[in-house]
Amino acid sequence: MKIAFLHYHLKTGGVSTVLKQQVSALKDRCEVLVLTGDCADTVLPCRVVEIPGLGYDHVDTPASAPKTTAERILKVLSNMWPGGCDVLHIHNPTLAKNQNLIRCIKWLQALGITLFLQIHDFAEDGRQGAYSREPYPADCHYGVINTRDKQILVDAGLKPSGVHLIPNAIHPLPVKAGRLPEGLVLYPVRAIRRKNIGEAILLSLYLLPDQSLGITLPPNSTRDMASYQDWRAYVEKNHLNVHFEIGLRHDFAELVGTASSMLTTSITEGFGFSFLEPWTAGKMLWGRRLEDICTDFEENGLCLDVLYDRLDIPLAWFDAKLFYQSWQRAVTQAADTYRHPVDPERIHQYSAHMARRGKIDFGLLNERDQRQVVSHVLSSPEARRHLKVLNPRLSFSLPGGDGSEVLENNHRVVAARYGVETYREKLLSIYERVVQQPVHQRVDKQILLNAFFDLDRFSLLKWGAYEA
Repeated sequence: MKIAFLHYHLKTGGVSTVLKQQVSALKDRCEVLVLTGDCADTVLPCRVVEIPGLGYDHVDTPASAPKTTAERILKVLSNMWPGGCDVLHIHNPTLAKNQNLIRCIKWLQALGITLFLQIHDFAEDGRQGAYSREPYPADCHYGVINTRDKQILVDAGLKPSGVHLIPNAIHPLPVKAGRLPEGLVLYPVRAIRRKNIGEAILLSLYLLPDQSLGITLPPNSTRDMASYQDWRAYVEKNHLNVHFEIGLRHDFAELVGTASSMLTTSITEGFGFSFLEPWTAGKMLWGRRLEDICTDFEENGLCLDVLYDRLDIPLAWFDAKLFYQSWQRAVTQAADTYRHPVDPERIHQYSAHMARRGKIDFGLLNERDQRQVVSHVLSSPEARRHLKVLNPRLSFSLPGGDGSEVLENNHRVVAARYGVETYREKLLSIYERVVQQPVHQRVDKQILLNAFFDLDRFSLLKWGAYEA
């Protein structure tokens, strides 16, 4: 088969990594071409063509007309394959980081190109800055990376036969012996807001005396930097056993080899590499389970029983009134941005409902309130004990045994269900269906918004502006 891939850029990042994995998986079975707006000095085992108009929008760079960009793409495809390509596989096509890409895709359809659109991230899921009101491309096949997203798209109007589940492939983490201190609990993460760094710091208070928490990388976006710097300052001021940016100072393979275990506290993920990769290195995983993501893994045999679904905090431990004000403001602002009608009375009633429970999930709070909670636990041994009573899985310890059965099981599941060979055959099977079974379908964007605008999981770390 002749397969062309398209993505905004090839800079280091999750989606670019997936694209590279796909190219590597297919290069010996297909003719492969990559189209991008920014090569970023990336070397791939196939031809790569940089096309103006495909990259992210920039204020100082005029955007190319959608038809012009489509014609450039068609010219490259025709030069490469005079008979045409079988499938143009486009990554994250519906994000408005390029305002013209959706219209460009529609021009490609009109020019007779067979499309496969793989969604990794939904702009409707709390990414207001990447949201476009342009309708999704119709009458083409879509791909998603988890069952939740597939069901959402089916509910929004797509046919089950027109949405394909394609979980990412997992490569074993590099492991190298090193001379780093033992007892490291590693959070291998770029510390953007949704990674919930405050919760990782709270968990560090329950480490053993000879253990420390290591967070690997800083954020790579200015919008996340203020939150990150404030957490760094808080840790330094309170002399906590937490180390930032250790991935910049040490070889990552040595960090993995040294780590006694790994951690995740993220409040939202597209796929969830963090739930699969630790087992490839023989490391136990602690922290927060994300039901929508982890259900897929567990149905494939992964055991995640040591993780918790929420971290309950008494409302009395922070300024609850101020929290509700921030929460209501964020809900209203998000609704306005998306032009998504939400009854103000419903917002008020939901706030009251949350208050009646007497406690709240730590992951819903903003950084200001999270710091109040951490400070309270730091200053009160009784609070520290009480939090453990409320959350029995808080401690970094196994309920029984040494965890060897869990480690062995999960290592086996990841290798069998998320290996490269399985991934390759899945891709080829999808492409055959895309070519052989045209679909007539379209997405109702209002239903998409309804699915993601969930007040039960409306975390200020994702939806709200940063408040120091």
